[in-house]
Formats: sequence, structure tokens, C-alpha cells
Amino acid sequence: MTEEARDRATVLIVDDDQMLRRQLYWALEGEHHVLEAETRAAAVVQLGRGDVDVVLCDLHLPPDLDGITEGLAVVEAARALRPSVPVIVITGTHSKQAALDAIRAGAYGFFEKPFNEEEVAHIARQAARVRRLEQENLRLRATLDAQHGFSRLTGSAPALERMLKQARAVAETTATILIAGENGTGKELLARAVHEESARAAGPFIAVSCAALPEALIESELFGHEKGALTGAAQLKRGRFELADGGTLFLDEIGELSANVQVKLLRVLQERAFERLGGTKTLNVDIRLVAASNRDLEQEVAAGRFRSDLFYRLNVVPLTLPPLRERRDDVPVLAAHFAAKTAEKHSRTRAELDPALVEALQDYDWPGNVRELENVIERLVVLTTGARLGLEYLPEKMLRSLPVADAGDTSPDEATFEGAVLALKRRLLVSALHHEHNNKAAAAKRLGISRSYFHRLIGDLNVEK
Repeated sequence: MTEEARDRATVLIVDDDQMLRRQLYWALEGEHHVLEAETRAAAVVQLGRGDVDVVLCDLHLPPDLDGITEGLAVVEAARALRPSVPVIVITGTHSKQAALDAIRAGAYGFFEKPFNEEEVAHIARQAARVRRLEQENLRLRATLDAQHGFSRLTGSAPALERMLKQARAVAETTATILIAGENGTGKELLARAVHEESARAAGPFIAVSCAALPEALIESELFGHEKGALTGAAQLKRGRFELADGGTLFLDEIGELSANVQVKLLRVLQERAFERLGGTKTLNVDIRLVAASNRDLEQEVAAGRFRSDLFYRLNVVPLTLPPLRERRDDVPVLAAHFAAKTAEKHSRTRAELDPALVEALQDYDWPGNVRELENVIERLVVLTTGARLGLEYLPEKMLRSLPVADAGDTSPDEATFEGAVLALKRRLLVSALHHEHNNKAAAAKRLGISRSYFHRLIGDLNVEK
């Protein structure tokens, strides 16, 4: 079997009318594998084998010996045996109520007899796409559940791959690591991955944001304090260094430390020993230190804001995370990853990414990096009700980065930003209608927007004219 043949969806036609089955077979056979069944019992056998992606079923099959309405029973059996398999029902012109009952029972859609073969092919194609997406999401969920260590850092950009190769090599050692990178690039994720891939994986991973701690409390947070050492210190407190003993301590935004704390940190790195505030007992710790900064620490040293001896102690193995704008080919993979993750988090139906959305995501510069992308995808998943994430809820600043037209094609109405956005929306609508053969419902789904909003845009933008 060729790879192309394996990629084709399998459609099961359930109908007691052999002529109708033949008609449907020839309408679908070129694009799909087609199986046939005359009864509910035969359909259940096929579903039980697990190789069916879409079911087309006549609602008006003759009832079985127990008097069960066979057509509706096929829908119910499919929902029980293969919940993710879409079922499309076939009904007569005067039986729309039966079709609506089937939809309520879980059917994906319906069409009426006599039917248009192109319409049947279209709805089967859409259902197969939904099924394929469901399967991909299940595989992605399994991948996400199994992710550990460096597998959490999604992407294949050369700069990322080079950095990960270095990180894998150093993870096996106890060397101190200094991670550089802009905000939102995933510095803590990398630090955690190093810990999980190291011999210290069974020990604690303690993360501290130096920028988030008030200067008056940072020494207490890092080194702990004895009872009564500070105002309100009613009991002994163990610091982060002590808590990380036997594991990894991650100090994020280390460039924010005051000069006084830098001196104490240097001593800990040199001797792996310290005293709690107000204490005299020296505590020895076995830690692996990973530090990170979004600042250029060499420039901070040159400006006198960061100790040079501490910098060289930290900079044993430097790792630099590339910004997202330098790994644009990774954006679709990351977006799909975050879409699946967010859908599971909010118990939403998993939706695919519209090609227009993918293009917009890749064209944007992402000043907030991976964290900003994750937040944008969460926004789209939460607000979108359709099966496809489109441009409807994309932040306006991201639409500005989309190409509107060549300069020679720009009309006077597009000279302003507002005019350019309207022109872009109009082109997106026209393109979607063209790809979906003027089927407005399908075009709205392609763009990831509601039908009512799609029809309103058609009127507002004079698309039909």
C-alpha cells in the first residue's frame, strides 16, 4: 500500500439500498477507502474492527427483529464504540426532524435525498478532517504526557538545536550554567530540563526569581534565618539554598541582585557553605546552580553593576536561548502544541489552525517570545467556538504585520490603517469563499469565525458585489 493510500480516510456506508450504496461508493471512492454494510449489525462489526474514520448512514433502514429504528441505532452504536468517529446521516426531504434527532444523538451532520455528489464529497471530506484532527490530538496528548526533560523544548530551529546539544552534554555534569535569553524564551523550562536529565533528577528543583523578591527579604529567602533574627521572625526558616540540597537551584534574573547579596552568593559558589541570617553555624550544601538573566551580564560588569568574579563563577557553561523571531519555522509546531494544551486545560474541543492564522503567527515578531505565543493561543482557544482557530480574535497589532497588497495594487481606500485592515478582511473572505466553492458555512468554518459574523462581514464589506 502506498503512503498516499494509507493517508486516505476510511468511510463506512450503511444502507440497505444497494443502488444507493453504489452511488455513494463512486462519489467517495477516489478520495477515500470505502466500506459497505447493509444493516446495523454489519456496521457494528466494521466499527468494532477500529479502522473506520467516517460513517454515512441512512436513517430509514428497516427496523430489526426487536423493532429498533436501525438508522438512529447506528449513530448510537458509533458513539458508544468509537466516540470520535463522525456519523453523517442520510434522510428524505420530508424527514428533517429525524435528522435533527440524530444530530442531538451525536451525529456530525446530514444531507437529504436526492443528494448532490459534490455536497456528499464535501461533507465527508470535512468529517474526515475532524476525525484526523482528533487522532492527531490524541497522539499529541500522549506525547505531551510523556514529555520529560529536553523533549519539553519544542522546535527544530538550528539555533535551538545547537543550544540543546550543548545543554544535553552539560546536564550529565555538575558544572554551573548561565542561561541568557530574552524574557519569555523559556529559561526556567531549560533549567528544569537540565535538572531532569541530570543525576540529580530525584532531588529537588528550587526556582527563585530574584527580580520578584524585595531586596530586604532576598537574603532571608536565599539563605534562611534563625528565630528572632528579623522583625517578625517567630521561627527558624530554611532558605532556598538549604531546600535545594541534593538537587538544583535555579536563580532567574540574577542580574537584579544587589552588590551585598552578590558577595554572599560568590562565597556560596566558592565554598558551598553559608550561615542563616542571625546564625553562627555553617551549613554545607550539595547543589547544582543554574542562573539566568535577560540582561547582558558582560555589559553589566563593564558598567560596574555586576561583580566580574561572580560573573566568571556563573559563566562556566553559557547557554543562549534564541528569540522566537529567529525560529519562525517553529511557530506552527509551538502553536499546535499550545492549542492542544489549552484545550485540555479549559475542557474545550481541540481545534485546528487555519492556514491564514499560521501565516499571521509566522509574520509577527513576537517581542514576548514563546510566552506571548502561548498567551495568544490560549486567547484564541477560549474565545473560538468553531472547529478551527482563525483570525477573528487575533490581537489587532498582529494583523498589522500581515501583507495587505503590493504597493501598486493599493487603492485610495487602503491608504489608512483602518482601510488596510478592511481590505485584508475582504480578501480573506473572498479567498475562503473561493476555496470552499462559495459555500458560506464552510468558508466561515475555514476562517474560524461564526456564520452570523461571516454573513455580517459579507454585508459590511460588499463581498457579494
